[in-house]
Amino acid sequence: MSLVADQVRRLDAQLDRIPFTHLTSYDATRASIDLDSPRVKDLQRIIKALSAASGSQNVLPAWHIHSLISQSNLLSENGEISPNQYESELEWMLVSKATVQTYGVILDTLLDQIIPLNDHIWYWDDVLSSPTYSSLYMVQTSPIRLLVWTREIYADSKTRFQQYTSGSTFAAGFNAESNTGSIEASISQQWRRFYAIVKESIRERSFANLQRKIMSPVALCRSEASRKQAKLKKLREMTSSGLGVLIDEGLAFVGSGSDDGKSDMILSANQEWKGVVERSVALMDMVLKDVLSLSVGVTEFEDRVFAGVEEDPELSIQADDDEIHRPAVVARRIQDLLETHLPEHLKAAEMIVAENGRPSRLVRYWLPATVLLLSSTTILRIFVNRKQEILDWIRDFGVTVRDFWFNWVVDPVRKVVATIRHDANSEIAIMSRDSLKADRESLERMVVDFALDKPNAAVGASSISESQVAEIRAKVHEGDVTPILRAYEKDLRSPLMGTVRGDLVRTLLIQVQKTKVDIEVAMSGIDTLLKSQELVFGFVGLTPGILVSVGVIQYLRGVLGGRKGFRETRKAGKCVRVLRNIDRILSEATPSPNNLLTYKDHGLLVCEVHVLRRLAHSLLPVDIEKDFLEDLDDLANLKGIQSQLRTLDRIRWAYSKWLR
Repeated sequence: MSLVADQVRRLDAQLDRIPFTHLTSYDATRASIDLDSPRVKDLQRIIKALSAASGSQNVLPAWHIHSLISQSNLLSENGEISPNQYESELEWMLVSKATVQTYGVILDTLLDQIIPLNDHIWYWDDVLSSPTYSSLYMVQTSPIRLLVWTREIYADSKTRFQQYTSGSTFAAGFNAESNTGSIEASISQQWRRFYAIVKESIRERSFANLQRKIMSPVALCRSEASRKQAKLKKLREMTSSGLGVLIDEGLAFVGSGSDDGKSDMILSANQEWKGVVERSVALMDMVLKDVLSLSVGVTEFEDRVFAGVEEDPELSIQADDDEIHRPAVVARRIQDLLETHLPEHLKAAEMIVAENGRPSRLVRYWLPATVLLLSSTTILRIFVNRKQEILDWIRDFGVTVRDFWFNWVVDPVRKVVATIRHDANSEIAIMSRDSLKADRESLERMVVDFALDKPNAAVGASSISESQVAEIRAKVHEGDVTPILRAYEKDLRSPLMGTVRGDLVRTLLIQVQKTKVDIEVAMSGIDTLLKSQELVFGFVGLTPGILVSVGVIQYLRGVLGGRKGFRETRKAGKCVRVLRNIDRILSEATPSPNNLLTYKDHGLLVCEVHVLRRLAHSLLPVDIEKDFLEDLDDLANLKGIQSQLRTLDRIRWAYSKWLR
């Protein structure tokens, strides 16, 4: 809900609390008949439609208010039938409700006009503060300047040539029967005269505008920007003053707390609510008529508005109309406001902003658009010549993205899932599962066969028993091959004889098998270690793909507009800037004798508070936003500049968590 909606809801509630005690002496039977009349029911229906609590939209649009007033038949010419007391009071209530809604429409209109002016003023600040921007503005507006200059030369030359031709028409009548051969000479003479006139117009215009001779084109553009900025600032001041007048003096139904020392034209201890409605309508009319008068000062504008309301001939204290027909007069005036004055005001304001605001997009971007248009054929030719390369690049890019997704994201995820499920096919292994068992059994057979073939070398006896064979098998399983080492040591005493006649080669080969078994035992330990950390390795393999995917997704979200955090940061920055503007308004304001803001400063303050409410709506939690709106109401109300500064400090420290 906006600030204007809150104001309209508050005023509507005040109207609903107005008592009708003077109707208690009305005859009960007659009252029952009057309350059941179709006229009373229609008025009640329209009043309910005009109430702020009748729907989700607290401020009705202008066309809807206009339509409801037309349905009330207050503007009909049938003045012979006088309404009864109930109908008269209901007509006044209807007019009052319509006045409150019109009041909200006008406040919204003025707020919507003031807020965009800051963007235009900041644009001219950029142009004036930077020589680069000043030169760019000169280039952007050069076609318009050339067009205006050409039109002026053309209009001046056309006027001069018409004067020349009209002066020579009479003389040409005497020579009508002269030689036809002089026609061509006459035409050429007229063309030479026309060129001379154009040249003379250009020279005279150059002499007339000496400023262009003295100042450079950039300086002329800066002067123009400064002039337009000054008009926009004046428009903002006047509109803010009108907004402040309406907020402070319009529809002041309650007389308590109005010790601001301002105009008591509307607010008076003995003033009844009907007179307040009449004067408020007159106040809105005068504000719309004079708020765009940029040739007067703010103080003169305020005095003119108040004087116009005091001397308004349509007020009940000035006019001689019957009290019964006063609602129709007020309703007709509201209709004129909505149907004539408000559209004219909007049109005039748009013309002022269009004349003095920043240039249109066509003016600002015609240069890059022209460059792009002129180079479009070259760009198109490049795309056509490299069509196949571009298609191949797009295809390769798609294949790369697909392979990355499946090879670095999908497959690692599948492996991690298989590891979690303890799938036998997912085990990490350096060697095959049964390799160590086969090599160990082969070593046992080699050692046992050697012991059976050479019992003297193995056990030092001529024969070997089964128990000795079993013992040898057990020792070989534990890695002990002592019989082989004994025979190997014996043959090493005479290596040549051991090689030819002994068992040196055989024992050496058995030891090679023993070395192989030892290596496989070590590899088996490493295998066991890897299997215990298999899930860790799975996540390590998945991490690069996940990180790259998340980074790409975040980048695409930022590029494609899903920048909620960035938008919130920008809104918080704007809130800080609005708080700075509020502090500046309160610090530089010229207070009244009662230490209150002037109408202009109050209007500017209300605009900044309105902007702050809209920005903070999406930044604050729901429960915090209620307290924030309450503090904003304290800031916007006229309770003294020192009180408003304390409220501003409270807003800064209480909501700094969200507004930074």
